[in-house]
Amino acid sequence: MQRFTEFDFGVPWVMAFFHQDWSYEADTPAELVARHLPDGAGEHALAVRRDARTLLDGLPSQTLEVLWTAGSQYGPDFRQTTGAEWTRTVVGVCDTWLSARAEVSPLTGADTEDGLDHRDEVVAEIESMGFLTAEVRRALVDCAHHCTPDLALRTLLRAIEYAPDASLSEEQYKRLEGLGSALHYGEFVVQNVEFRISGD
Repeated sequence: MQRFTEFDFGVPWVMAFFHQDWSYEADTPAELVARHLPDGAGEHALAVRRDARTLLDGLPSQTLEVLWTAGSQYGPDFRQTTGAEWTRTVVGVCDTWLSARAEVSPLTGADTEDGLDHRDEVVAEIESMGFLTAEVRRALVDCAHHCTPDLALRTLLRAIEYAPDASLSEEQYKRLEGLGSALHYGEFVVQNVEFRISGD
């Protein structure tokens, strides 16, 4: 059973759009998201909408801001919007994209995996990441408990990627690989943080 993509997906995939030069790609954050949903990206749109709705249902606005900030290199700017407003905007972009397409098959199989059987393991990995601030770890744990462990794990991987002092042991990375395999992630999802393995 495999996911629809070998790469990242859902809201953490959107988080990666906000790199240092994103403003050269679009005038607004919403436009940036829309530009990454070309024809044929139905599964991506559905996965992003699914994650965003899960976040809105499970977490308060301030916690959403913590997660979006931890999982993005630059932005979105929460001086001009709230975490809930921005997450609703992402849902709206997906809804607009999907409404313009005649047929988009629903997510099925591995693409509906929520990771509930692995919640304790995901929480343990989050809590072991001492280089993340207590606020970020708490937000990720809340995500695992009130959203899904799957979404918390993918968001954790983005946070590891962008945390300035991130460092993983070989054992931590192997455990993350094991969780990724259990949740049917493609080859390159956990591999995004392989460069964070410490040589010590």
